[in-house]
Parts: sequence; C-alpha cells; structure tokens
Amino acid sequence: MKRVVIIAKGEVQRVGLRDEVERIARKLRISGFVENKKPYDVRIVAEGEDDNLSLFIEQIKIKKYPIDVEDLEVNFGEFKGEFEYFEIRRGEWQEELGERLDAAGKLLYRSVELSEKSVKLTEESVRIGHTMLEKQDETIDEIRGLRYDMKAYMEQRFNKIEQEIVAIKEKIGLSI
Repeated sequence: MKRVVIIAKGEVQRVGLRDEVERIARKLRISGFVENKKPYDVRIVAEGEDDNLSLFIEQIKIKKYPIDVEDLEVNFGEFKGEFEYFEIRRGEWQEELGERLDAAGKLLYRSVELSEKSVKLTEESVRIGHTMLEKQDETIDEIRGLRYDMKAYMEQRFNKIEQEIVAIKEKIGLSI
C-alpha cells in the first residue's frame, strides 16, 4: 500500500476533471480526495495498492475535450490509511455552480461545433450523392444508346445475312 500526492496541470479546472478522477479512483478501489488548487491546478491525494495506484496515475492523464491534463507532478509517500473512500472536496457552492456552468458551456459550445461540422459533412455527402446520380444517369443513357446502336447493327447484319442466304439458295437452285 502506498500514498501518492499528485498535482494535475493543464486544462483541469472547470472542465469536469474532478468527477472523472473520482470515477477512476472508485473503479480502482483507491481512497483519498481530489480538489481544485488555486489558481489553475488540481490536487489529488490517493492511497491504495501499488498496482492500482500505477493504473490510476496512467488513467488520469486525460486528454478528452474539454479536459486536457498536460502534466502530473507525482510524489509518493507512506500509506497512512486515513481515508475511508474517495471524494471530491468542493469549494463554496457559488464557485462550484460556476464551475459546473463553465463546464456545461464548454460542452455545449463543442456540441454546436460538432453539429456544424456534421451539417457540412451532410451537405457535402448530398452534393456527392447528386453528382453520383448524375453520373449514373449519364451511364444509363450511354448504355441505352449502346443497346439501341447494337440492336440496329445486329438487325442490319441479320438482314444482310438473310439476303445473302436467299442469294445463295437462288444460285444453287433451292426454292425458298
């Protein structure tokens, strides 16, 4: 059993990192806490099995919008057994509410960005689809033209062959 104190740096406040850290810690049976550290960082104190702590450290290196953990300062210490579970230590309710609204705003803005990209991709797909249909129509028209030309050519050839057969029969004296 070990203890680790971690300072997470990057886009880590007002983005939902603490919730993710808590989820990961509970999944790995790690006890301790996570809290915002003024002005921009997040402090994590965690205790647990060595292997679980190693996994924990790897899994909290989150780079999933809007969270971007750029660096972790990791300091190991002696296990103290002072935590019953893992928790988020929160500040004043106004600050926490502001943080939740900021995170929601970032996610909403990102959702709008992705929706706009989706609309552009859909418009491009429709344009490509129309182009493909036009090409398909051109191909069908070309095939119809070839069929018509082939039919006319074959009828002409069969008529010529029939005429030649009639001529041959006349020359050898067969009646038709």
